[in-house]
Amino acid sequence: MVSTQSIASAPKRWLILSHGFNMDGRAASQTITDKIPYLLEDGIKPIVFSAITGIKDQRFPHRQFLAWGPAAFRFDFRHWIANQYGRGFVYRFLTRTVSILLAPFIGLEKLLLGYSSQWSWAMPAFIHGYRLIRDGKIDLVYSTGGAWSAHLAGLWLKKFTGIKWIVEIHDPLVIRKSSTDVGLEKPKNRDAGFRYYLEKQIIRHADFVWWFTDGAMHYAKVRNTNLNTIGNAHGFMVLPGAEPPGGLIAAKPHQYSDTLNLSHSGSLAKDRSLSTILHALDSLFKKYPEAREKIRVHAYGAALDELTVEAVKQYGYQDLMIAHGRLEKDPHTGKSGRERVVEKMQEADVLILLHGNDEWCAEYIPSKFYEYLWTGRPIWGITHRNPQLDEMLSERGAYLSHNGDSAGINMAIERIWLDWKGHNLIEPKWQPLGVNQAVAQILSTIKSK
Repeated sequence: MVSTQSIASAPKRWLILSHGFNMDGRAASQTITDKIPYLLEDGIKPIVFSAITGIKDQRFPHRQFLAWGPAAFRFDFRHWIANQYGRGFVYRFLTRTVSILLAPFIGLEKLLLGYSSQWSWAMPAFIHGYRLIRDGKIDLVYSTGGAWSAHLAGLWLKKFTGIKWIVEIHDPLVIRKSSTDVGLEKPKNRDAGFRYYLEKQIIRHADFVWWFTDGAMHYAKVRNTNLNTIGNAHGFMVLPGAEPPGGLIAAKPHQYSDTLNLSHSGSLAKDRSLSTILHALDSLFKKYPEAREKIRVHAYGAALDELTVEAVKQYGYQDLMIAHGRLEKDPHTGKSGRERVVEKMQEADVLILLHGNDEWCAEYIPSKFYEYLWTGRPIWGITHRNPQLDEMLSERGAYLSHNGDSAGINMAIERIWLDWKGHNLIEPKWQPLGVNQAVAQILSTIKSK
């Protein structure tokens, strides 16, 4: 076992394992990359291991590894080609060719293991991390994700070397099925079953582990009663926050136009669908027909989900529902996709926050919420079983609805319409959550134990 006596005082040489590091606009990336300046300020000397999907950082050693499994290789290759050549002909030709060549191997990998695609990135991360620890160049391993392969690599490094290991869990590893299910039973699905095993291993072997919501920590504690006991991980909750997008330091004064612009940023799916908004608008237009020509819904960051597409066709909202897609870096202005999105957020009258309708919403707060707070625009949150998120929205000033409550959602859109007409939209309190508070909490906790 590699000696770790040198870390007893103040570990400064950190190995950060983050599969999606420096991927523009990705929540799993921003959560760690936003912390880096504050870690550097504290004297931390990081070495980062990531996949090849992001931009290589020049501020410190940043090593990018190809995953060894075919599914992960295909995923990483697609993003690498997009970074190098854009998403034009070269991208389409090369990614299709690689997909065809790898298809039989991906099928075999899925048949034999059944894990999520990025699992195999843990192998090169472990091997290269072990060499650094063996050579006495690392004091502490910090795994963050996102992709659970980073945590698997961290676990292996902990077991083989005894290195100090801290773990940041973005989304719950165990996905519960209902409010009565606390996740005690091991899932039959192989990927879910492995995540169930991995959570228990983290609690048993990590030195510190933190989650991003009260709900996530609560259910992890219910499943793992050894959390926060002697010889096991010390667990706590951290609100991740977000850095001011595009260097934003103050809310931009709002200007009313002749159109009420509702804006949503982020991914969409059947369980997190803008069709909820479109159905409510149909009810609004029956009561206020003049609103039909005055309201537009903008979607940034993803293609429209299936339910939204159906609702657009059903109501004839092709002019009302505007899908802008993912905003990439603008080669002409040099602005990143993240900077371009925040500009669009500030142009909106109201920002839509869709929480979803799955049980895991009780353990999850959309990362976009923290960026929304920096814009100074009112948020319309449609949440599901998450008192913590409801409280944060309410105390800052927001329109709040609950998923499945059609009457409440209809009342909210009517209130927004009338407030906009009267130039009296909610003025939210300027209470953004920066990343500095998260880093301060993490560092103070791991230094105090």
